[in-house]
Parts: sequence; structure tokens; C-alpha cells
Amino acid sequence: MRHAGEGALVELGDLLGKIRAVEGLNEKSPGVFYKKSRAFLHFHEDPAGLFADVRRGDEWQRFAVTTEAEQRQLVRWIHESCLRSSP
Repeated sequence: MRHAGEGALVELGDLLGKIRAVEGLNEKSPGVFYKKSRAFLHFHEDPAGLFADVRRGDEWQRFAVTTEAEQRQLVRWIHESCLRSSP
């Protein structure tokens, strides 16, 4: 599974806009987000669809993000994750 290319990131434009609005995340390069100094989120594409890898502690969790429903689920999870780690 390869990292998402420019075309996939364009396709994920609305989702990326929502993620960019989350306080505490920094987009180091297109579609690659960090929380503090640690990689937190990036995207992949393959014939099965589009996916996001999100860090949970020391592990990565994969979310499908091809559909709007899948994207909403990811955004909810990101918001919850950032709230849990707020001071």
C-alpha cells in the first residue's frame, strides 16, 4: 500500500480541511500530520480504497476513509483523541 499521492489528497480535500482545523495538529507535508513532535496521521491508497493510519500510543490504527461515513468516523476519533491528550 503506497502513501497517498496528489490525486488522492485532492479527493480527500474536505476531510483534510476538517483535520487541519483540529487544534494541536500540525501538517508537516501534504496529508501528513504531527501531534506535538510525533507523527500522528498519514494517508495511503490502494485498489481497495483510501486509508488513514493514525497513531494510538505506540501502535498505528488503520481507518478506511473512502466514503463520507468513514471520514466522519475518522474525524470523530481524531477529535476524541486530541481531547484526551489535552492538558
